[in-house]
Amino acid sequence: MAGPVIRSSNLQFFLTRVAQAHEEAEEATLDHVRERCLRSEAAWQALADKAQRAERMRLQEAERKAEAESRASVV
Repeated sequence: MAGPVIRSSNLQFFLTRVAQAHEEAEEATLDHVRERCLRSEAAWQALADKAQRAERMRLQEAERKAEAESRASVV
């Protein structure tokens, strides 16, 4: 049960960092600082997207295994 909690907290961490980088970009007065923040936002968003895809695949695999076990017990 600890696995999903860790994954969820990682995803939440990534999303928090996305929001923070976006806010910092909005507040930046220097172009190079704004660009750095936008690059950071994009990198954190990519990590969040990857974490979401991995979690979705993990859930699909768990469903597939449960379905296969259910069919095997019927036979």
